[in-house]
Parts: sequence; structure tokens; C-alpha cells
Amino acid sequence: MATVRQFQVTFDCADPERVARFWCEVLGYVVPPPPPGFASWDEFDRAQPADGQGSAFACVDPTGVGPRLFFQRVPEGKVVKNRVHLDVRVGTGLRGEERLAALEAECARLLPLGAVRGQLLLADEFNESCLNMQDVEGNEFCLD
Repeated sequence: MATVRQFQVTFDCADPERVARFWCEVLGYVVPPPPPGFASWDEFDRAQPADGQGSAFACVDPTGVGPRLFFQRVPEGKVVKNRVHLDVRVGTGLRGEERLAALEAECARLLPLGAVRGQLLLADEFNESCLNMQDVEGNEFCLD
């Protein structure tokens, strides 16, 4: 039997802390404690070489169940559609109008945080409805 491994999801971005804090709000994640010897992440960041300051940030599931999310600064901007994206499961088990209402309610919560609404994909004979969105730097995700 294969061993189950923990994993993290890594995002390339321009402003790691901003994107991480957005995802903390979306998922109920938290910023982990700073490394030993540092009172805060700001203190840790100031101790890094100038070109490394602000280059990374992370957030974690406070229950320890979900994967760690890691955000790293890259020089290039986003150019094309993500090949991997997160599905934020807000309508699990819901169907029809009840599912649509759950998707719309979550969309309304995320828009003031900087999310951008995309296309609503209505249910068909194989798939339930979902709502495409973008985070604060244009990375696609779905409300599912």
C-alpha cells in the first residue's frame, strides 16, 4: 500500500503576503508562527538580505487537515490560464437553486477581499454548477 504524503500548494505571485492573506480569508487559514528567535514575520523578513525581503509567505489550516499554501515572488507576471487551480467547496451536497445561492453568497463575501467574479457554469447532466473566480493577482479558482 502506498504511503500518503503531506503536500503544499505553491503559488507564484508578485506580492506573496497580499495573496497569502487573501487565501487566509477565503479558506479560514492562518499565518503560522514565525521561526524560532523572531517575534514576528516582519522581524524575520527584515533579517533577510534586501533582495529576499518580501519574497515568500505561507498560510496553514489551523486544524492541520488541509495543505499548507506557500506563496513565492517571481519576476514574471501571470500570462495564461492556470494549469492547476483550487476548488473552494462551498456547495457540496447542494443542488439547483440552493447550490446557486451558496455560490453567490460566497462570491459576494469574496468580492470585497479583491476577488474577481468569472463565469457561472450551470449544472448539466454530468456536473454541478460552479463559479469561476480570480484571486487578487488573477489566479483562477472555482467556487464549487
